[in-house]
Amino acid sequence: MTAGSPQPRIDTSRPHPARVYDWLLGGKDNYPVDQQVGERLPPEARDAARQNRQFMRRAAAWLAGTGMDQFLDIGTGIPTQPNLHQIVQGTVPAARIVYTDNDPIVLRHAEALLVSRAEGATDYVQADVREPDTILGHARKFLDFERPIALSLIALMHFIPDDQDPYGIVRSLVDALPSGSYLVLSHAASDLYPELAEMVTAEYAKGGIELGFRTRAGVGRFFDGLDLVDPGLVTAPEWYRDTAVPEAEGSGIYAGVARVR
Repeated sequence: MTAGSPQPRIDTSRPHPARVYDWLLGGKDNYPVDQQVGERLPPEARDAARQNRQFMRRAAAWLAGTGMDQFLDIGTGIPTQPNLHQIVQGTVPAARIVYTDNDPIVLRHAEALLVSRAEGATDYVQADVREPDTILGHARKFLDFERPIALSLIALMHFIPDDQDPYGIVRSLVDALPSGSYLVLSHAASDLYPELAEMVTAEYAKGGIELGFRTRAGVGRFFDGLDLVDPGLVTAPEWYRDTAVPEAEGSGIYAGVARVR
């Protein structure tokens, strides 16, 4: 684990997306400022958090089933079992996983909760997705960039508005990956339930968190130049492969997995 020294201070005066997400999932690693944002959100926000986690689990399990043994997970969030490495290493015990998040509270939990199986390895770096060179520089010390890597961006890029170059960020990360790698991405929709999206955006803004929900076409741009895996870009509950069909339900989350050429 890369913990850094000294450990960054946790700012409990401002809400943080990772801690709000933890609250939405029913976790306890959050503070009153995070709870206040969560409590103002509509009930559908909890459904979206759950759907994101379930999509991550299905996608990670499928990739592990194909033999994928290297993962770069950015926007890890506060560990909630089963974590990505537990899913992957259940199939590929020797898999290596690099976790990344910009919230110091995640760092505090990483050493205890993101522990690899003996055959494999996990690492953690505190960094922001807006710093792709920093993330890649660290990941290169731990992962073999001559072999395929699965890049996981779960419920992250809708926290990067257009004026912060979200597409350029993802392109920088994807361009560093060798052929045969994968991009796994989920993203809040602006066009599936527009009124709900506006409400969620407004409530996060009250906590100083800017959102950039996008249309299906806007989310699809993150996959430009890649080969989408069936069933393509769909809502989170609709994405599955080689598993039981998930229960049909409404969702304001787009999700997709694509192969790097």
